[in-house]
Amino acid sequence: MDDPAVPPPRLRRLLAKFTGASLVGFVFSFTAMQLGLEAGLRGWAARLIALLIAMHVTFFLNGRFTFNALTRERFLPLWAAYVANSAVGNSCNYLVFLTLRSTHQPVLGNADVAFLAGAMTAWALNFLGARFVVFGDAGRRLAARLKALVFSRPSRPPAQAPAEHGSSRR
Repeated sequence: MDDPAVPPPRLRRLLAKFTGASLVGFVFSFTAMQLGLEAGLRGWAARLIALLIAMHVTFFLNGRFTFNALTRERFLPLWAAYVANSAVGNSCNYLVFLTLRSTHQPVLGNADVAFLAGAMTAWALNFLGARFVVFGDAGRRLAARLKALVFSRPSRPPAQAPAEHGSSRR
């Protein structure tokens, strides 16, 4: 009998790939934040820049390797959907980070602890959005609509039929 708590192999593989891409994004984000702090940026500014960098790194990795969905035609619509999805997860990430930092507690207020807590929050929200919205059925429908809006050619007005003999139309 199957244990309902154990995800099927396809879902486990998807979670592993998404987590791998997230860890790469985490490294980029952490490095960018540390470089920003070393350069004298305030914590909130360094974190915001780090989030933007990680979002774009993970878009490429998840779109290409995790969900195998990136094509030239779908790149821009999927990027827009991914950015919108990540904005939700990263807003929660940022809110968790700022909230924990504002406590000024020795452990919870530590920048690295707040960074990790925010990242874990974003991971969960971004996975659900990427799987079910961006790269799922809803994402495919949205990408098709955006593609039609952006890349559709303007329609020409229908050609007029020749005027009948004796009509006032020329």
